[in-house]
Formats: sequence, structure tokens, C-alpha cells
Amino acid sequence: MAIGSKNLDAASLRERSDDELVEELGKAKESLFNLRFQGATGQLESHGRLKAVRRDIARIYTVMRERELGIVAVVPVDTKADKAEKAKPSKKAEKAEAAEAAQAEPEKKAAPKKRAAKKAAAPAGSSSPSAEKSASDEDGAE
Repeated sequence: MAIGSKNLDAASLRERSDDELVEELGKAKESLFNLRFQGATGQLESHGRLKAVRRDIARIYTVMRERELGIVAVVPVDTKADKAEKAKPSKKAEKAEAAEAAQAEPEKKAAPKKRAAKKAAAPAGSSSPSAEKSASDEDGAE
């Protein structure tokens, strides 16, 4: 690769873990900041380096977005930190659980609606103290 930093081509970036990509992105952004500062003070010797670092940043963002969208599979790296993270559910698993919970929630909310319908069905003028007491007992039972 003619332009860019060493070991930052797309193939080598895809082999890295998400944490390594975030770390590399931070380094590249810091490098870009320093290069811009050098350019502003007139100390920048290689203007082509600015372009190379911007492209490296874009390449890192592209690989991260590919993983987010599921276009390219994440290559697993077997380290102690990764083994500890495997115990946590993935984002897809969390979304699936949230979808299941969302489907289960309407069933849970159906019971209070029935009680509210019973209260609304009682005539407003004929409510007696004993009827109000039994209604409040039902609310307190939960």
C-alpha cells in the first residue's frame, strides 16, 4: 500500500479485535491532531502524511461499521480478556432477548386493563362504600 501507515490495510484491520481497533483509532486521531498542529505552526514537513492518516481513520471506521452491520464477521481472538467477555451475551443476543421481552410485555399489561374495564363498567351514581372498598382491596393485592 503506497499511502497509509504500516499494518493499517483493510485485511490486517479486519483481523484485529474491536478493542484494538478503538485503540488504533485513538492513536490515529492523536497523530492527525499533531500533524494539523505542525501544519498550523509551519513545522509540517510532509503534507502527504495528513492524507494518509485521514485515510487510515476512514479505513478503521469502515471496518468497525462493517462489523456493526454484520457485513464482515468478527475474527475471534483467543485471549484471557476475550474468554471473560464470552460470558457476556452479544449485542445480537441482547436485542433478541429485548424483542422477546417486548412480546411478553403486552400479556402482562393485559391484566390491569381488565381491572380498569371493570371499574369503568360500574355505574358512577350507584357506587357504594363497600364496592369502593373491594376495588381498593383488588389494587392492594398486587
